[in-house]
Amino acid sequence: MRKLSLTIFCFLAVAVSGCKKFEHFQTDPNKPTQATPELLLSNLEMVAFNDISTSAAFASRYLINTDDISASQYYNWQRSDFTDYNNLRQVVKMETEATRTNQTVYPALGKFFRAWFYMRLTLTFGDIPYTEALEGAQEKFTPAYNRQADIFLNILDDLKVANSQLANSTDDIRGDIIFAGKKDKWRRLINTFSLRILMSLSQKEGNTTLKVKERFAEIVNNPTQYPLMTDNSDNGQLVFVDQQKNRYPYYNNNSMQTAMYLEESFVNLLKGFKDPRLFRFAQKAPLYTTLPDTDFNAYGGAKGSATIDVNNGLAVAGKVSRIAKRFYNDPVNEPGIVLGYAELQFILAEAAVRGWISGDASSFYKKGIKASMEFCKIASDNITDYLAQPAVQLVPGKELEGIFNQKYISFFMNSGWQVFYEQRRTGLPVFDVSGDGVLNDKKVPKRWMYPETEINLNRQHVSEAITRQYPQGDNINGVMWLLVKE
Repeated sequence: MRKLSLTIFCFLAVAVSGCKKFEHFQTDPNKPTQATPELLLSNLEMVAFNDISTSAAFASRYLINTDDISASQYYNWQRSDFTDYNNLRQVVKMETEATRTNQTVYPALGKFFRAWFYMRLTLTFGDIPYTEALEGAQEKFTPAYNRQADIFLNILDDLKVANSQLANSTDDIRGDIIFAGKKDKWRRLINTFSLRILMSLSQKEGNTTLKVKERFAEIVNNPTQYPLMTDNSDNGQLVFVDQQKNRYPYYNNNSMQTAMYLEESFVNLLKGFKDPRLFRFAQKAPLYTTLPDTDFNAYGGAKGSATIDVNNGLAVAGKVSRIAKRFYNDPVNEPGIVLGYAELQFILAEAAVRGWISGDASSFYKKGIKASMEFCKIASDNITDYLAQPAVQLVPGKELEGIFNQKYISFFMNSGWQVFYEQRRTGLPVFDVSGDGVLNDKKVPKRWMYPETEINLNRQHVSEAITRQYPQGDNINGVMWLLVKE
């Protein structure tokens, strides 16, 4: 009888446990359902600040690839993706966790990261989902597309608020691998980012809603309220360390070692200025290895627009310089800059030329060159000699050309696609499309087409966005609102 009772008890126990709801078994007790905002911040910084791209280097005529036909080099790209929306969802999580734990500093940083990722998206495509983009929890799976003009306006306003919130916050920033929790440096980055965005709107000087010049001057003329970067120590950059997943992204990269050569027009630009940064960017061409390392005649490039067969022939003949060895054999190499002091000085120089601010354009310009050369570890005496050269001085009436050339040099292997967007905005320096390798009817593209997933899953809204922006349809040569003069 006791055995029977025990059997019945065990049966009932199993039956009761079997009545647990299905959802109970969907939760893994060994996996956390919450993350601290500082952990999420570290991950966001790794994603946002690790932005070194050989594709951007091909498209911007710094490098050529002799391994295969690069769509970036030959201007034959088509669609990009919405990966940054995944990053934006992580920003939302950081903000949510900060609210849950009553930490006010992280929502301010959240505004910066929102601005950062949304800016990358809109510069890629034009109009994008913005207001409704992160409302999947409210079952908005087909978000409407906002106009680029409204996105820029909202981003600038958010950055202004972020600067103010950080100034007033007494909370510590934990998990910060960029500035080690220094709020003043974050404010300098945020305000410098605002100036970059405003300068990207140089075609919109006449837009009475944006008030580009007024916003720019407000920041520059109020350093207490809007502090800016003061030197290279304020650079927004990711410092690499010799640990797994934290090394320079092209360390031990086989293609970087064997197939990455410098582009001819870039080499010629550096040679024309007798720029010692060439010796930091490139190896001597094999044909000239007997010449001193500091002999400009020992370096050569190949046309990014030439066919791969032509460039391979030049490489085999030893006439072309490979990228410097440090880019593939040094696990630390140099920090990855996403926005730095040198760029700020070139922005201020351009603003002075345009009459947006007072100040000496030449002084800003030379500070930008000096900061770039110091980052490249050029000796101070060589910097002084370089800045004294007649060829380096700004020419009256051609100041912007001089500024853009030096800004272009300073972006080598850093700042992601920003250099391409600068050239798209200004037309300088001119990217060579003369060779037989260039596709896209020998034109430099203006944008990327929307992802295929949007066509399949959000057809109505993406079609509306395409129709109002690009009369010829979704194509890589469409001119977005940002580039239309007002």
